Amino acid sequence: MEQEQRRPVGHMEYMEGMEQIDSDILAKVIAARNSYLAETYVDKDVKNALEHDVCTIEDFAALLSPSALPFLEQMAEKAKQETEKHFGNSVYLFTPVYISNFCENHCVYCGFNCRNQIRRVRLGAEEIEKEMEVIASTGLEEILILTGESRRHSDIRYIGEACKTARKYFRMIGLEVYPMNVQEYAYLHQCGADYVTVFQETYDSDRYQRLHLAGHKRVFPYRFHAQERALMGGMRGVAFAALLGLSDFRKDAFAAGLHAYYIQRKYPYAEISFSCPRLRPIVTMDSAGATGGVAGKMEEKDVLPVVEPLGGREVSERELMQVMCAYRLFMPYAGLTISTRERAEFRNHVIGVTATKISAGVSTGIGSHSGELEKQGDHQFEIADGRDVSQVCMATKEQGLQPVMNDYVYV
Repeated sequence: MEQEQRRPVGHMEYMEGMEQIDSDILAKVIAARNSYLAETYVDKDVKNALEHDVCTIEDFAALLSPSALPFLEQMAEKAKQETEKHFGNSVYLFTPVYISNFCENHCVYCGFNCRNQIRRVRLGAEEIEKEMEVIASTGLEEILILTGESRRHSDIRYIGEACKTARKYFRMIGLEVYPMNVQEYAYLHQCGADYVTVFQETYDSDRYQRLHLAGHKRVFPYRFHAQERALMGGMRGVAFAALLGLSDFRKDAFAAGLHAYYIQRKYPYAEISFSCPRLRPIVTMDSAGATGGVAGKMEEKDVLPVVEPLGGREVSERELMQVMCAYRLFMPYAGLTISTRERAEFRNHVIGVTATKISAGVSTGIGSHSGELEKQGDHQFEIADGRDVSQVCMATKEQGLQPVMNDYVYV
């Protein structure tokens, strides 16, 4: 295939047209990840971390360790205090809109994988507007625009026009598209985009190479530096995530936290947030490890079988909660999104404890919000929480929290 013919020899080599920036953050993050040995931390390290007013990098490492799991209730209590201190009782709502599922990457775990025989669709301008009009009618004021990673089918101008359309209906516009160069991010910011989300997927370079077999996404460092290039291009905020389960999830969560931390120190004005997606199965679910109090009752889930031969493993809800609490304590002012990959009960629980943003009325298919478009493309993955905006608002209020549609005012 064409993308395989222009594939670099190694996943650390830049392809033609990929901008290289002067930054030492990748080297620092990867070195820290590689040297992080979660099993070396003991109960005393976790207790010390929980007693400190400011969470250091070493404390963060301890809170992500297996030794911290028995302290999940204490972590959740402290995380809740930090969330209330910085965000009050507000929970922000948004929804994603997928406008194209054409992709040129061969990622073995993704539904948009270029090798998958799925229904590929690219919405036109009128169809995009129809989707956004329907979404806006629910009361939402923030939208996240997504495409498959194909410059040929979703070029910069196409995404820019989608941003301009979105600005007519929404106050906040996020992008989750392929990584770009600084001037391309600057152009999309001029078109109305406010922030950029990029999942590094895994910070394990060797595993990354084995999971991303072809396409531009194969280039590990170009993807890593996407958030920094976005900020250099004028974006107000950036979001970080590892897809938990592709590799050692503790090391990946540690790396994602450090990535965000170093970016915040270098760009103190930037609005930083985390997503915590888990590699999930379609249907299977087993009950396990219940706990009471703030930490709540958790359940275990399987992982996609395709990842098992590559070393991925199941990440339980308790472990996910641990990661989210550790993020909150390490960077208490950062936003934290809980996705519809998780069941409604879990999402209801984590808002107010550690998560500050929740999606509602979600579809990962193309053209599926309005339900009226002839062109509807296949979904990237199956969601676990299909509640609409009104249902998520009601569930939020039932917990004594305030659903908020917009957290930013332009003057």
